[in-house]
Amino acid sequence: MNTLVIIPTYNEMGSLPSVITAVLAATQEVDILVVDDNSPDGTGDYAGSLAKENPRVKVLHRTEKAGLGAAYLAGFEWATRNGYEYLVEMDADGSHRPVDLPKLLEQRATADLVIGSRWISGGRVENWPVHRRAISQIGNGYANFMLGAKIADITAGFRLYRTSFLNTLDLSEVAAHGYAFQVELAWKARRAGGRIVEVPITFVERTEGVSKMTTAIVFEALWLVTGWGFGRVFKSRLTSKA
Repeated sequence: MNTLVIIPTYNEMGSLPSVITAVLAATQEVDILVVDDNSPDGTGDYAGSLAKENPRVKVLHRTEKAGLGAAYLAGFEWATRNGYEYLVEMDADGSHRPVDLPKLLEQRATADLVIGSRWISGGRVENWPVHRRAISQIGNGYANFMLGAKIADITAGFRLYRTSFLNTLDLSEVAAHGYAFQVELAWKARRAGGRIVEVPITFVERTEGVSKMTTAIVFEALWLVTGWGFGRVFKSRLTSKA
């Protein structure tokens, strides 16, 4: 196995068992790493028990809830130490369909970053009200306007990285803790000249558990993207004057 699916968790017992089962059934080409932030509902204990029974399932126990970005960075470090060539980010709540995983895997040989996109031809979302669609599309539009990234779904959380490329991005400088983490890494990949491919997926609104999206996470994303955008313009003007 040279591909690792990283699934961060915090109180996801309602959905994680079915997600793991579906990922293992979708393809024989991946292992799974559950990165659990000390879930009080027993998610980490479940993952640990499953890891003892199935060699394709691994678990990384963390001591506290420290945000999506920190969980993924810990997973990236673990995967690098253990020799995985490709890393997949995937939510534990069922919103990322395991049946779409092979679409990402098909592109890994020719891309540094493969994004499962809701907002390209063939992509779609299920069970989202109009205002949720609008928020996502406006957020993507704003991030692309500020950063010049030209990525249709820059906020997407279902994606695949080539490990060797990912480790050139200087992850020690990552500023985002919440969902802006996805924007930041995609923007870093674009600035580094990475080969980025988007493939259409179907995003399904979660039916189990509670969303981790909060007002603080939204404001973090807005603040960071705005700061990065103005910093990009300022740097460009300095360069043009030099």
